[in-house]
Amino acid sequence: MEKSTNTKASPRRRRGDSGRELGRAEAGRTNDPEKTKRNILDVAREEFSSKGLSGARIDEIAARTQTSKRMIYYYFGSKEGLYIAVLEEAYRGIRGIEAQLDLEDLPPEEALRRLVAFTFEYESGNPDFIRLVMNENIHQGEYLKQSKAIRGLNVPAIDAIRKIYERGRAAKVFRPGLDPIDLHMSISALCFFNVANRHTFSTIFDHDMSSPAAQRRRRDTVVEMILRFVKA
Repeated sequence: MEKSTNTKASPRRRRGDSGRELGRAEAGRTNDPEKTKRNILDVAREEFSSKGLSGARIDEIAARTQTSKRMIYYYFGSKEGLYIAVLEEAYRGIRGIEAQLDLEDLPPEEALRRLVAFTFEYESGNPDFIRLVMNENIHQGEYLKQSKAIRGLNVPAIDAIRKIYERGRAAKVFRPGLDPIDLHMSISALCFFNVANRHTFSTIFDHDMSSPAAQRRRRDTVVEMILRFVKA
């Protein structure tokens, strides 16, 4: 006589269970999901800035962060979602430091001088930020357009310049007719070129653009160019 088997059917998984289980597993493994996300963003910034969106590999990011592709997708949705999050964090970083410069406590000329010098030094010290921006321009801003946060992150940058300029106009030390966005563009262009074209310019003209002394000279030149442009 054959023995009867009583095989119990496994319960059907409900939609969303896998995500919740992954979240619980991640929390149990690290006890700090936010730290894990921060680590993923930091490594992804290096990968995207050096290899671009198409060249970066989620497998490599997962290996370097000791996580998994599934976990990265759980947090960021897709490779493109991670890329957008990296872009947002890059802009959030520079804008957050700008907000701590205490520009409103300085006379307008000194405030503008400090802002320009900071922009130059930040971009010079963070070439990965410049490479990210260059990569996104290759994509014609396609992914920044999908961000719901990027405009809000950058409004304070224009507001800061507008307030400095308005105070300078009230004190009659800045000339009339300047647009804050155009002024921001001019500052960005001068500081951006210093990093984006450093290697090609140095090679073509056999001109030192990398040493600390050369960077200080260029920073001071950029600051003076902007100040002379706006002064009455």
